[in-house]
Amino acid sequence: MYVANEKIKLPEDPDTIVWKYLDLSKFLDLLLSQKLFMSRSDKFEDQYEGTFSEPTFEEIKKLSQHNPEFLKFYKQRREKVVISSWHINEYESFAMWQIFTQNNEGLAIQSTVGRLQAALQADTTYQQSIGEVNYIDYKKEYIPFDDAFFPFLFKRKSFIYEREIRIICDASARVNPVNEGLNISININDLIEKIYIHPKSENWYKKLVIELLKRLDFDFLIEKSDLESDILI
Repeated sequence: MYVANEKIKLPEDPDTIVWKYLDLSKFLDLLLSQKLFMSRSDKFEDQYEGTFSEPTFEEIKKLSQHNPEFLKFYKQRREKVVISSWHINEYESFAMWQIFTQNNEGLAIQSTVGRLQAALQADTTYQQSIGEVNYIDYKKEYIPFDDAFFPFLFKRKSFIYEREIRIICDASARVNPVNEGLNISININDLIEKIYIHPKSENWYKKLVIELLKRLDFDFLIEKSDLESDILI
């Protein structure tokens, strides 16, 4: 269930467009299971994920001198926080197609901040928050820690091209360990506004996606990619 957090930065307009780029197998898993996969934060490629900038870490070390459990809490928390990453953009992103899909195949889900909030109400097991990622200089800038989710909402400036918004969930109350991540229930019709098929995909692939959606009884609007031109010179 989505729970608003006033401390976390979020676009004011609920109609702010967000995207998720994924391959066909992950898309089908989302449709069939009606669950959204959220990855464990320390499984991301960025080794700084869920850590603090240098100024903040120095302060935390001082605070933990007489309370070692304080630092231990933050180290272990990375194993218990799960994340689903989305891309804020009014338009498609050529870079995102390149990064998150392969072999000119894949899809992009277009949604909005408001739709994410509504779709998350389907899950009654965990509470989720949504926040916009801040990009900072980890050697100079400070990451506040008055909210336990803040370390997961800051990244180095070298990742600014991602323009990321995140669904974040604390799974520390879970009895079993979180391995690769969690699947949380989602209202698929609230989540998806439109679907875009990879602009460089072959016609057979486009027809396959359309046929699969039809057989699964989904009638999502499929848009022609803005990066796919009918004009040949």
